[in-house]
Amino acid sequence: MASEGSRLLRARLKSGDPEWLPKYAGQVSEQVIKHGQFTGLFGGDVILVPVPGSTPSAAGLWAAERLAMALKGVGLGRAVWAGLHRRFAVRKSATALTGERPTVQQHYDSFAVARSPTAPERIVLVDDVITKGRTLLAAAARLQDEFPNADIRAFALVRTMGFLSDVDRLLEPCQGVVRWAGGDARREP
Repeated sequence: MASEGSRLLRARLKSGDPEWLPKYAGQVSEQVIKHGQFTGLFGGDVILVPVPGSTPSAAGLWAAERLAMALKGVGLGRAVWAGLHRRFAVRKSATALTGERPTVQQHYDSFAVARSPTAPERIVLVDDVITKGRTLLAAAARLQDEFPNADIRAFALVRTMGFLSDVDRLLEPCQGVVRWAGGDARREP
């Protein structure tokens, strides 16, 4: 079943598995090069900014940072800059009930941007999993405040599909939009 494979992929991704992340990055690179997916997203001038987890990181690499490094390793970005960080913890969305998940505003308030020696022109936020897109929307807004002239986009390796009993395919690349709508983030698709 594809759903079992998707759970395994998510577990490997969340753990920052050093054996599998380069393979996943290679799959992304293949989608870009061979299949023309993600046009204009990646490139040699892109700064990859990993999205921090729900708590301030004391030490060590987190999953999104390892993923960003793997994407850079296959040539999808010029550099990885871990300049976005949490000032304070927010509730972890994966373990919270729907009504208790952090809002876009709560994520935004918790983020801070470190000083950068130069203002990047193209930024791709890198996250492991996207659900509604609240975290990515807040991270993009915080970075836009700091770098108002930057082109800021986002990439997540996995997108949740809601409460489906099973999924048809494990690999289904897509491009979409996360926007502010009705007082909340809305991801399409």
